[in-house]
Amino acid sequence: MGNLFSQEESSDKEGSSKRPLADRVRPRNLDEVIGQEDLLGDNGPLAQLVREGQAQALVFWGPPGTGKTTMGLIIADHDDSKFVHLSAATAGVKDVRKALNQSKEKFQRTNERDLLFIDEIHRFNKAQQDVLLPFLEEGSVKFVGATTENPSFELNSAILSRCQVFVFEKLDREGISKLVRRALESDRGLNGEYGITEEALETIASFSDGDARRALNLLELGAKLIDPGESIDNSVVENAAQRKSLDYDKSGEEHYNLISALHKTVRNSSPDAALYWLARMLEGGEDPVFIARRLVRIASEDVGLANSQALQVAVAAKDAVELIGRPECDLALAQATIYLSLAPKSNAIYKAYSKAKKDVEEQENYPVPKELRNAPTDLMRDEGYGEGYQYAHNLDEKTANLQVFPDNLEGQRYYFPTESGEEQRMKELMEKWIERRGKSRE
Repeated sequence: MGNLFSQEESSDKEGSSKRPLADRVRPRNLDEVIGQEDLLGDNGPLAQLVREGQAQALVFWGPPGTGKTTMGLIIADHDDSKFVHLSAATAGVKDVRKALNQSKEKFQRTNERDLLFIDEIHRFNKAQQDVLLPFLEEGSVKFVGATTENPSFELNSAILSRCQVFVFEKLDREGISKLVRRALESDRGLNGEYGITEEALETIASFSDGDARRALNLLELGAKLIDPGESIDNSVVENAAQRKSLDYDKSGEEHYNLISALHKTVRNSSPDAALYWLARMLEGGEDPVFIARRLVRIASEDVGLANSQALQVAVAAKDAVELIGRPECDLALAQATIYLSLAPKSNAIYKAYSKAKKDVEEQENYPVPKELRNAPTDLMRDEGYGEGYQYAHNLDEKTANLQVFPDNLEGQRYYFPTESGEEQRMKELMEKWIERRGKSRE
């Protein structure tokens, strides 16, 4: 073992300090890895596979900077395998096929297998991923696919059935602090030439958001802003960071996770939490129109007629977004979010439409009753179109005894108002009209 990292060590001795700090202090074995205890602890399943040399076809799923590439390097080093690194962001299927064929030829000649590591494998569509299948099936290459997106959605089932999926988590603050201190003291890192305050450590942990690479880059930049022998304090870190980089992918899983969090906290009448998720999306670069559309949906799905103004407020926020854009529209979205969070809640409209939709989908679609049809021609009148129709405004009770459903659904009920907010009044009105139609039938 040691074919990979021994080369790095020798290059460091030759003056390769220009390499990024995160690369120089990259863990070289399992014992040096910080975080991922569930996977790499004493009884961790991934650690056991590595130690037993059984890490053959794997998928690593997790946020950036959690050690996915590092673990690929460690596996290759442990097994004395050549590490072949490709990124789906820059490589095409042709490059992957070439690497696979070269590895296969090598395996046939020497019985040694390369480790093919494909970063951002979710960028290949499911048809492109099929190029891996015959090589995984015959076992001529070891494989690790790394992705920040949910493999259940992004990888085809044939790949998933042949690979073990391991989930990598963000590092916690303790892990980030330990990582930074090690980089400060390591002879592969900053070699003890700088100190750091506890407050600065906390700020790095906050700004890095669990991303080890981001934390080390911030540490490295902070060190460049002061002289050796000095300590990195909070002002240095803030100057280096300028602005926290948010982990947000507008087209990936986090996009759906955060909009789900916003929707569910508004539904739960939790305005403070809803504002937090709103800010996470807006500051992460989410399209405010996307958020506004969801607020319009919430107004009908979760508030409904319990507050008849809710839909108007949500639509007004959507109009404000289109009128003035960001960042001016942020407060309009915040206003609508708070209003919807504090409004009385009812899902009666949602349930009513869902039930009506189910009948449309599952029941036979009988014709419209002739009473409800218009009769613009003599032929239609002769066929009985509009016969028996009564104009409700001409009746004392303002409702007629009409057949308002097709024959197979006569008497069906969908909307059952709750007693929440204004819907209490809707319930009373509905009961009144039902009673009046009963009198009309009499």
